[in-house]
Amino acid sequence: MLLTITTTHQPATDLGYLLHKHPERVQTFSLNFGQAHVFYPEASEQLCTAALLLDVDLVHLVRGRDKSVALEQYVNDRPYVASSFLSVALSDVFGTALNGHCKFRPELVNTLLPLKAHLAVIPCRDDVVTLQSLFEPLGYTVTMEPHALDEQYPEWGMSPYYSVTFEATCRLSDLLSHIYVLIPVLDNAKHYWIGDEEVEKLLKRGQGWLEKHPQRNLITRRYLRNRGSLVRSTLARLLPEEAIDQEEETEEEKSPFPQESQELQESQKSQELHGNPHEQRLIAVMEILQQSNAHSVLDLGCGEGKLLKLLLENSTFERILGLDVSYRALEHASRRLRLERLPENQRKRITLQHGSLTYRDKRLEGYDAATVVEVIEHLDEPRLAAFERVLFEFARPATVVITTPNAEYNSKFALLHAGQFRHEDHRFEWTRQQFQDWVARVAGRYGYTVRYQPVGPQDDEVGALSQMGIFSRQS
Repeated sequence: MLLTITTTHQPATDLGYLLHKHPERVQTFSLNFGQAHVFYPEASEQLCTAALLLDVDLVHLVRGRDKSVALEQYVNDRPYVASSFLSVALSDVFGTALNGHCKFRPELVNTLLPLKAHLAVIPCRDDVVTLQSLFEPLGYTVTMEPHALDEQYPEWGMSPYYSVTFEATCRLSDLLSHIYVLIPVLDNAKHYWIGDEEVEKLLKRGQGWLEKHPQRNLITRRYLRNRGSLVRSTLARLLPEEAIDQEEETEEEKSPFPQESQELQESQKSQELHGNPHEQRLIAVMEILQQSNAHSVLDLGCGEGKLLKLLLENSTFERILGLDVSYRALEHASRRLRLERLPENQRKRITLQHGSLTYRDKRLEGYDAATVVEVIEHLDEPRLAAFERVLFEFARPATVVITTPNAEYNSKFALLHAGQFRHEDHRFEWTRQQFQDWVARVAGRYGYTVRYQPVGPQDDEVGALSQMGIFSRQS
């Protein structure tokens, strides 16, 4: 794990004063997960580069755990990628600079310096637009170079790792604070317990910039590992109460069935003409439900409750049930729907239920319609047979609406490599023919007729962004 910081400020060796590390010495620091080495590959009056090299000891980290240790605990990307280990090292090794202190040259602390930070390997499992959206609003020029899965076998494609350079004219303490907070956000896998202490760290390191950042909600959620109560209390301290209420209405909450960040970011420019792809899906689903004359609806894999909110606003739907495998997603849905504030007659119309899509549940029976919006691709394909029985054999609603990504449309996304899915949690993505083959088989087996409908932006060659199957139970 390697971070380098370079400046051309004159004299460039002033960087050594700010970091409190002498350019002519190699220094080593013991950390609870390994060692950190600080050295200067170049130190002249014109150009100075400081390097922080982390040697993560995975064997030491695993020792002391239960004897049944998985191979993954020994063989993983933790020693190489920028992660929460880097944040800990910045605090321990460059703590004085991070806190904005300089004993020998205090005037340098608030001096705007031309700085370039380079991280050899950054995990970017969502999309590169997310990385850019984190750093560019802070004034950085971001340069990215993707890593191949194997240099000897380029046909294997590209990996989700990048070499990244951030350049800006800013204070060194600001640069270090931004890296300290945002690198764990990108990695989204902190190695230590998240509690109240982490809230204070985030507020301290984010002071003066986090409250104004357009991605503050995403940053807060990921930094705190989606701990709902901690996220809410942090946002309450960052923003006025009325701003929080407004953002809860509009924010794309993270759920176990998240919407495709790649597709949303890639199509951002076209949304002005075509509208938000996820909103288009929901509108299309609502139109089908209204045409079906359904009065009771199941939303399977309801996530954060966006479709549930539309259903609740339409008095036609007298009984609504949202099912999800994640308690956290249901908590998001409850807040979005403001269930605690609903009048009693409205509250009786809707139920949020924790459960799996692959186990029979008698509470799902007796509904007129069911929706499964961008969910099946998150199931392992061998589990689809169980899902089919749960929905079409046991619950057996009169109308079923299923949407899933159209894999052919992925070629329209410049930042998606060949064979890469739109989201890291997708288990598969089907072409139009694959989807239609599955739909036709299911419909024939369980006594449904079916029709297909494209959803979202369309292309003459590759079809639409998403594909929809509409099942109608035969009498």
